[in-house]
Amino acid sequence: MADTDAAKEAKKFYQDVPMETPGFFLKGAASLDWGMKNRLSRIFNPQTGRTVMLAIDHGYFQGPTTGLERIDLTVVPLMYDADAVMLTRGILRTSVPPTLNKPIVMRCSGGPSILKELSNEELAVDIEDAIRMNVSAITLQVFIGGEFETRSVHNMTRLVDMGLRYGIPTMAVTAVGKDMVRDARYFRLACRICAELGAQIIKTYYVPKDFDTVTASCPVPIVMAGGKKIPVPDALTMAHNAVSQGAAGVDMGRNIFQSETPKAMMQAVRAVVHENMEPADAFDLYKSLTKDTDSQDPK
Repeated sequence: MADTDAAKEAKKFYQDVPMETPGFFLKGAASLDWGMKNRLSRIFNPQTGRTVMLAIDHGYFQGPTTGLERIDLTVVPLMYDADAVMLTRGILRTSVPPTLNKPIVMRCSGGPSILKELSNEELAVDIEDAIRMNVSAITLQVFIGGEFETRSVHNMTRLVDMGLRYGIPTMAVTAVGKDMVRDARYFRLACRICAELGAQIIKTYYVPKDFDTVTASCPVPIVMAGGKKIPVPDALTMAHNAVSQGAAGVDMGRNIFQSETPKAMMQAVRAVVHENMEPADAFDLYKSLTKDTDSQDPK
């Protein structure tokens, strides 16, 4: 067939405008493949470079954690305000509507319960199932200093390899055993090891002293773990301090779904992370949203 388009002389090739070769907004991700960057762009807001992830995977070793007894009723409504949701494949299939248009970070490790040695984990999800469920990232615990440290590190490197094969980023979660010191020195060690061995995202805990050295020495984005339930002003201050000191967002669970007004807490955390709102102002926002919720309660 003749190429009639070639006869047109009004084509525009913009010879005087060189094609841009943009970088990428996330630390350490410039050399990743397009598909992996695209998935990271779903998890992290490209405008702020940050994320508010909702962690609800606690049941994989704790069972029905307080606040997660009925995820379909109490937690699914919160997902729409999160940037991403971290959960297990069982909960994703049984309790989350497939119409939810949020990136999924899927827990891929498991084995022991709270009754046993937690570091004795194995990979518990096949990469094909992660692809089947259209997840944006895969995640697991890494127990640096734990009894089964080497096994957990090898679990991570295997998951990283599988993720690289299909363009799915891996988030390593730096688990802290009961006998380990939670300080910047430990987290610098744990986060750097995970990044050196290929994880594209690290989830770790905030420490008041020298947390900026943890984020500075880690060549990939760090998201702050919410940890145990603490008072709302303290949780908002912790989130503010973490992002101010280099974290690329938070992955909160109990400090959101166990709060008095989870939806208000989600909005307050979002304001801190994406708008750099001061903790005191964010707490005022939380109280205001809580009051509005109470006034609409038919009880």
